[in-house]
Amino acid sequence: MPTPASILIATRGSALALAQANNVLAQCRAAFPQLAFELKIIKTTGDKLQTASMSQPNASLPKGLFTKELEVALLNQEADLAVHSLKDLPTELPTGLKLGAVGPRADVRDVLLYRDARVSAPRRGFAPHLVLKDLPAGAVIATSSTRRKAQLLAARPDLEIVEIRGNVATRLHKLAERAELDATVLALAGLSRLHYAITPEGRLTGEGVPDGVLAIVLDTDLMLPCVGQGAVGIEIREHDERMETLCARLNHAETFYGVTAERAFLHAMGGGCQSPVAAYAEITGETIQMRAISFRDGPARRATGTAPLADAAALGQRLAKELTD
Repeated sequence: MPTPASILIATRGSALALAQANNVLAQCRAAFPQLAFELKIIKTTGDKLQTASMSQPNASLPKGLFTKELEVALLNQEADLAVHSLKDLPTELPTGLKLGAVGPRADVRDVLLYRDARVSAPRRGFAPHLVLKDLPAGAVIATSSTRRKAQLLAARPDLEIVEIRGNVATRLHKLAERAELDATVLALAGLSRLHYAITPEGRLTGEGVPDGVLAIVLDTDLMLPCVGQGAVGIEIREHDERMETLCARLNHAETFYGVTAERAFLHAMGGGCQSPVAAYAEITGETIQMRAISFRDGPARRATGTAPLADAAALGQRLAKELTD
């Protein structure tokens, strides 16, 4: 049982969520050794709806799929901080809550995973260091992300995209075992936080990786990331001075400016994490540069822009306006 003085960090119970929360826990203990911190694991709606369609959120899924229950715990004083994959955190937060800090951003790129032809027989496989153009016409890629689906089809309209659900380990095993799937796409940041790695030969390694899974990192020119991808967000109550002081020590300013621009873009586009839009902001000195893409009204529409760091949110809003006018 937690002690009365413990600061409670709310998190989902998935392997990736726990990896991220434990990292935040370690940072908290290092920065504030005089304080007690403990994790509080909470099951979210997204954890319970393993069969719902992720590509049709308006029809089947509530808002805040992976965050709502953690936010309720904050509002009810049952937790002090909530740790999220920032890409899952809605841009419009409940009254009384705010984004208190973000950690240093991991690699934002996506990874194409597929079977090795040398060990996958009788299932179809491919050679190491595959590039998207090398896939045969009609190849089947499993992803439930509308953003990934739209960008894959923009580059290769002859591909077939199907849905897939489950955590990282589950998806890897589905890829290895289901002959009808040729590839899937996952975030490099999530793979890295779960201690998976890609060898120079292109092989995915890590605990529980099925034999013969190969991987290639997709450049952002081909696959622009989801808003907030690679970043971990810490949500707190507004006007909680104690947690604000803690977050000031944990916050990575450069990442915060970048995701501020991206989240302002997504909010202005009126979409959530499953909208067919993408944006990536990069910081150079005191300047922020952002690329954005939208498939909401058919073919891809792209926008780029730069601004001073102080105008990060305005930059995101401006690019959204360009794409919606």
